[in-house]
Amino acid sequence: MFIRIVKMSFHEENIPKFIENFNLMKEKIRNAEGNRYLELYQDKNNPCIFFTYSFWETEQDLENYRQSALFDDVWTFTKKLFNDKPEAWSVDKLVSLT
Repeated sequence: MFIRIVKMSFHEENIPKFIENFNLMKEKIRNAEGNRYLELYQDKNNPCIFFTYSFWETEQDLENYRQSALFDDVWTFTKKLFNDKPEAWSVDKLVSLT
C-alpha cells in the first residue's frame, strides 16, 4: 500500500465549486478499486490551497483509476478551477505512530 498526495490551488471564487463537486464525487473516488482511504485538507494560511490524501493498494490500482471515466470526469471539471499547476507525490509510509 502507498499514499498519494495531490496539492491543488484554486482561484478563490472557484473554491465553492470545487468543494461541491468533491462532495458529489468523494464516495465514488473512495470506492474506486484499490482505494482504501481518502481525505481532503485545506491549508490554514492559504485557503486557496487544498490537498487530497489517499491510500492505494497498488500503483496499478491508482493508474487504473487515473485511466477511468470517473477520473476523467473529476479532473476535467477540477482543472478548470486551478490558479496554479497541481503537484502530486506517491509516497511509501515508513513510520506511523498512533
